[in-house]
Amino acid sequence: MITKKLRPIMFVGTGSDVGKSVINAAFCRIFKQDGYNPAPFKAQNMSLNSYPTKDGLEIGRAQAAQAGACGIECSVDMNPILLKPNNNITAQLVLNGRAVANKSAAEYFDKSTHGNLFKYATEAFDRLNSLHNPIVMEGAGSISEVNLWDRDIVNMRMALYADAAVYLIADIDRGGVFGSLYGTIMLLPPEQRNSIKGIIINKFRGDINLFEQGRKMVEELTGIPLVAVVPYLDDIFIEQEDSLSHQRHTSENNQRRVVVAVVLLKHLSNFTDFNMLERHPAVQLIYACTAADLADADIVIIPGSKNTISDMGYLRRSGLAKAILEHHAQGKPLYGICGGFQMMGEMIYDPHHIEGETEAMPALSILPISTTLLPEKTTRQCTFHTTEFDASGNGYEIHVGVTASHRPFAILDNGQKDGFYLNAKCWGTYIHGVFDNPSVVASILNQISADVPCAPDYETIKEQGYDRLADWVRQCTDMEYIYRTMKYD
Repeated sequence: MITKKLRPIMFVGTGSDVGKSVINAAFCRIFKQDGYNPAPFKAQNMSLNSYPTKDGLEIGRAQAAQAGACGIECSVDMNPILLKPNNNITAQLVLNGRAVANKSAAEYFDKSTHGNLFKYATEAFDRLNSLHNPIVMEGAGSISEVNLWDRDIVNMRMALYADAAVYLIADIDRGGVFGSLYGTIMLLPPEQRNSIKGIIINKFRGDINLFEQGRKMVEELTGIPLVAVVPYLDDIFIEQEDSLSHQRHTSENNQRRVVVAVVLLKHLSNFTDFNMLERHPAVQLIYACTAADLADADIVIIPGSKNTISDMGYLRRSGLAKAILEHHAQGKPLYGICGGFQMMGEMIYDPHHIEGETEAMPALSILPISTTLLPEKTTRQCTFHTTEFDASGNGYEIHVGVTASHRPFAILDNGQKDGFYLNAKCWGTYIHGVFDNPSVVASILNQISADVPCAPDYETIKEQGYDRLADWVRQCTDMEYIYRTMKYD
């Protein structure tokens, strides 16, 4: 392992969804391949897709995936501040892995709050930086949101604190790449502008050789080297965190034998629960927005939710609840994960107003259970074995509900009972990642067809994805220049 200390590298963006998380993961794996001991870091993340560390602390899923690219266990110092939106107005603040409060945007962006949060962010960075080399940092959204600069704790303020070599990423696929790059850079104060060492253009389609003039124009306009033009990729598997990604990841092969419909909730969380199903050769995965989307589904899954009561009301208003009940009445397979499991029960109680003002909500009454939401959140990794069929595997819990069950779906490694098993075609569980396990996937697909092929090994898919992504980015990047900018003077 190389011990010579490198300066941190930070990937920031001209906007949201330009590919920062994926580029970050690529460099995490590149540095690992090159003999370093890297670790990811994002001071503040906003996502409904989270993951528990080994010690039961909650971080954004992107940093957990990036830790995987580094070949290390994820830790809370990789993402000390996590925001999980409850609705359009408030979000749950998770600080150092623990939920501490619900904050409105005004409350969160109060200067006194952000001053304290920046202290937590820098302390986490310092701890991580003392253990790993280099730190691969990620910004959030756009760095040119001038109205937020005085409250920034995740972008250029963090870059300057870390003395990071900063690389600005722009998405050419959405158009306007010259304006977004030039405007972003010119809006920055001189100190921040000088910290940007290079530009990466992402998601390029077509013949890169035809962009040679464009490359020169970018450098002339900005005065900053263009170090990489990354071609658009759509066949390399990397876990995504963006909550809009499910719209792009719906399977397109309509020749597959089993149609699995995931109900598209308004507050859907942890959509990575369906990565294995999405890549199964026998599965056509769809996200169901309307009752009509469920009509031809062989299997329906109700996913997790950040606001179960609100989403239960949405199911009724949209007609999806009626369609789910009709699906179940026809004897077709129906399964629920976390909030989806809670919605399959008879009642959801919220006496402490965890999710809002509604204290009780009738649910679908498919399973003979009721759930009470409590302030204390369960966050832990787990292993399990099912009680009524031969399946086992790994997963994780992130939930605030307590649901009594006299017929559990599974027994966890700590001896606790989980979920409810009605029959082979209907059960619910709190275990996120339950469908990452081939034995569970086989059990649900066999309800439709006895000769479906085996599910791919999820861990192998992830490792292959990291290596292919690293190769993809490395071949179009001036790595010699990047390493030069990461040297300490």
